[in-house]
Amino acid sequence: MNTELKKGEVVVSAAGRDKTQLMVVVDLNETRVLVCNGGERPLANPKSKNPRHLKQTGHFVNPELICSDRALRKALKEIREDF
Repeated sequence: MNTELKKGEVVVSAAGRDKTQLMVVVDLNETRVLVCNGGERPLANPKSKNPRHLKQTGHFVNPELICSDRALRKALKEIREDF
């Protein structure tokens, strides 16, 4: 991955049980990225992933939609239809 991930960015999981699922970056630190999708991975329990295991999609979710799981699922559904 050449470009740096940003909060609110939509990514595709490239490895693990959640492979091929769309997720949103909710937090970052030096070595890990926290992602969630509002369903299996709610905002209350985000998944910690290695950034190398995520593919960028070029889509972003409005930060206001990262306040509830329901809004996040709806936003991801709309992006999935365009994807």
